[in-house]
Amino acid sequence: MTPNKDVRADRRTDVGTRADTRADARADADVAEIARLLPAPDRRPLPHTQHLHHKEQLMQHIDRDRTDSPARPARPAFSARRLLRPAILVPVTALALAGILTTSVVLTTGDDTATTTTASRDVRPAAALLDQISDAAGKNEELTVRDDQFAYTRQKDQGADLTSGKAVMEPLKESESWVAQDPGPLRKLGIVKEDGETLPINAQLGDTEGTPEGFGRPTYHWLASLPTDPDKLLHFLYAKTPESDDQERDQAVFERIGGLLGGVTPPKAAAALYRAAAKIPGVTKAPAAHDAIGRHGVGIAREDTTFHTRTEWVFDRQDLTFLGSRSYLVKDTQYGKKGTLMSSEAILDFAVVDKAGQEPSRARES
Repeated sequence: MTPNKDVRADRRTDVGTRADTRADARADADVAEIARLLPAPDRRPLPHTQHLHHKEQLMQHIDRDRTDSPARPARPAFSARRLLRPAILVPVTALALAGILTTSVVLTTGDDTATTTTASRDVRPAAALLDQISDAAGKNEELTVRDDQFAYTRQKDQGADLTSGKAVMEPLKESESWVAQDPGPLRKLGIVKEDGETLPINAQLGDTEGTPEGFGRPTYHWLASLPTDPDKLLHFLYAKTPESDDQERDQAVFERIGGLLGGVTPPKAAAALYRAAAKIPGVTKAPAAHDAIGRHGVGIAREDTTFHTRTEWVFDRQDLTFLGSRSYLVKDTQYGKKGTLMSSEAILDFAVVDKAGQEPSRARES
């Protein structure tokens, strides 16, 4: 009797298994049919700036979900550049380049015309301009920045909101930020003051143990550790920039350099960053470049052929001081027409201060 019961039990198990298999197959077929009927997903990436913007919006929702207080204000949607680059004594997106450069290379401020040189340097217009910017950056004073100090930056910026499927430009806003130079990792990176509210800047999305110094938070001391030889630095940047089918490789490295052009940068590191940028294919001059408040200057630019955006860095014509940056569409896309502005910023003031919330004027007087 027992053997027959076991056989019947095995048969029932086998029948149940076959039934489950058929059900799984039907479910897979249903999923495949639904996928066939739906339109293909748009696999084009957001620009790096907007990608970080929406990451910050997600963090706002997470912050609200973690608190029981409905009156707690949401964190402001910081620009991607401010999230990526703390600024001390220099702009968020580039280095303050003091002094007019005296060099044999002739600076041209118009279209990409011929450039003369008496030295064995790259004479392409963009490379020649970056060479001058590099020389100016290399002449800056080496600073002593303590780990307990903060980067103060006052700027005006705006970015396009893409949540509707179209680029909707947000109003130009002025903000002040104080970013810690502690190597970390830190859960609270500093504070920001915008629209009359002072709120914390939290660690980047995914940094559950805090954000350490590095590409996402380039402190002065971390920047000092970078290779100062332009070729070695460029090799390092390519090696540390993740590959992606959704973004042109050279553009990704160009943006990575842009993410490091802020904060108090050691002169040798600053010079190497600009000379490394000059070696990236597709980098050009931008003779009509201007920042968020309309200040015109000489510019360095590169176009992303994947997402069809152009990013420009703007420098003062006389002393090569960084003024700001902007990016815009260079081709009609689903987000807007050619020429649609995607982001823009202008640096107004910057300093090193001892405490978060301290005004630069007080720091200079002390």
